[in-house]
Amino acid sequence: MTTKDIIHETISSLAANKVRTALTMLGIIIGIGSVITMVSIGQGAQSSIQSSIQSIGSNLIIVSPGAQRSFGYGPSGGRGAAKTLTIDDVNAISTEVANIAAISPELSGRYQITAKGTNSNTSVAGVESAYTTVHNITIGDGSFVTDQDVANRSKVAVIGPTTRDDLFGADVSAIGQSIRINGMGFKVVGITKSKGSSGFNNQDDAVYIPLTTYQLFLLGDSTHVTSLSISAVDATSMTQVQADITNILLERHKISLAANADFNVLNQADIVSAASSVTGTFTILLAAVAGISLIVGGIGIMNMMLTTVTERTREIGLRKAIGAKRADISIQFLTEAVVLTLIGGAIGVILGWLASYIVTTLGVLQTSISITSVLLAVGVSAAIGIIFGYYPARRASRLNPIEALRYE
Repeated sequence: MTTKDIIHETISSLAANKVRTALTMLGIIIGIGSVITMVSIGQGAQSSIQSSIQSIGSNLIIVSPGAQRSFGYGPSGGRGAAKTLTIDDVNAISTEVANIAAISPELSGRYQITAKGTNSNTSVAGVESAYTTVHNITIGDGSFVTDQDVANRSKVAVIGPTTRDDLFGADVSAIGQSIRINGMGFKVVGITKSKGSSGFNNQDDAVYIPLTTYQLFLLGDSTHVTSLSISAVDATSMTQVQADITNILLERHKISLAANADFNVLNQADIVSAASSVTGTFTILLAAVAGISLIVGGIGIMNMMLTTVTERTREIGLRKAIGAKRADISIQFLTEAVVLTLIGGAIGVILGWLASYIVTTLGVLQTSISITSVLLAVGVSAAIGIIFGYYPARRASRLNPIEALRYE
């Protein structure tokens, strides 16, 4: 049989029973559409988390206190449970570690913020002027916390656009307005530019005040900090800077083993890598769950092809009687199975793309469809056609022509 004959026979056979063909393709359509949608959601989540991590700073290294590990059977506290990171540690790192572009000691907590009868439970951070450099913060209106504000323990505040909208409304200039944090009055001197919220860290819903002001009026502790953010001069220096910071803190805290450290040092690359690993596993899991429907669809195709072989037994016998070879019969039925899955796969890709687009448009989740996932889906659908179509095609090719012609 020529290629033209095979194509013509395939189209005629599939068109002979349109309803059965459509129902058989439905399993493949749902399977491919589900895989495309689930993978796009996973990839979108991964991209969103990575963007969020990157948005908090460039070449960033974060040092946070952790509870001193107990020796014996006592439990260890969680990160931040103990006050083990001090201003003296910050000064030592600043003077002894090379390749640091900027360093920003920070205090943070959540407080009730009130202004003109409105209130908001918001993150409040005690920072220094270097915070904007380390965390890529840009001022949209007014100014940020200055070194003079820190030195004078000034009661000034810089707020994010979300906090401004919650307290004053989007159409009101908040510069010069007063807010109360934990009952204490602060004057708003700046509004940061919006960086958007991706769920990991909403820097638009925050209040920034001088570090010393936070220590004196909100914490009552001028010795400890809750975290330390450090910006390395470039990405290649991050690993060495991280190692130097770890060594200095181990020495200062008189800890001989890194495993017993009462602090945590993470660089941005480590955080991105960990997040990518988690979301990658999540994507594989989603795709595997959706892939189950592909197996069901493949079984449906095999069932249909076996039924077709039975219905066309006399036709197969007649073809063999006039000289058709086993290969011709096998190729004919295998082609029908592959065409069936490819058409279903193409429709599934379209539906998967449409579902992903709707999810993104509605703002439920950010999705990302890659060419690789589309090509993989099409390849999988073709493979399903070959795998699940092989047995019916082989069975058709091995029919005895005499018995096939007698079949009723």
